[in-house]
Amino acid sequence: MKKLVQGILDFQRHSLPAYRSTFARLAHGQTPDCLFIACADSRVVPNLFASTNPGDLFVMRNVGNMVPPSDSSGLSLSDRSEAAALEFSLLTLPVKDIVVCGHSGCGAMKAILSGYNDQKTPNLSSWLDVGRPALAAFERGGKIGEGLAPYDRLSQYSVLQQMENLKTYPLVRDRLAAGTVRLHGWWFDIGHARVHTYHPDLERFVPIDELEGERMLKEMERPSGAGEASTSAA
Repeated sequence: MKKLVQGILDFQRHSLPAYRSTFARLAHGQTPDCLFIACADSRVVPNLFASTNPGDLFVMRNVGNMVPPSDSSGLSLSDRSEAAALEFSLLTLPVKDIVVCGHSGCGAMKAILSGYNDQKTPNLSSWLDVGRPALAAFERGGKIGEGLAPYDRLSQYSVLQQMENLKTYPLVRDRLAAGTVRLHGWWFDIGHARVHTYHPDLERFVPIDELEGERMLKEMERPSGAGEASTSAA
């Protein structure tokens, strides 16, 4: 807590002048074009590794960066918070991209892999059920995350599963069909501070280096109509 207070004072003393006009503008509203779904893990800081500014991302964080699927009417089958963020971002903000970002060493993935179910933590145990389909996909076998620790492989499978879960929402499905929204699967390697993206053609996650970054940027310049990334590996 001391670090938080000291950080606030440091921001006011040294950084605020550079951001004063930005926050003055943002006081009138926000216009982020990306919904970023990340884990609550303290080591995962999207604004840092993606070099974004206040107002650039609409961030939704939870344990394990998961999104419960919906029924045919769009009503979440589990916790409603994620569905509420999805509806708000797509219906009231100019969001055109949705990123699901998993990460290495994820405690939620380790818990799911171990079959965690503790009566002392009923809410956590229930929430982890959202990740069980990803575990089933992982156990069926595949090449996703080959060479990584089992929990890191599961984390990558989970990113793909959450993308599939997002497609169960009519709101997302309709926009994908219209080409007005795109889904992206990312995975953050904490130890190397490197972001990977799921490459549908290669059916694996690849580092976003200069070459891959250029490919992604060119892909985003393509005309609308191909907004749905394949996640068949899930």
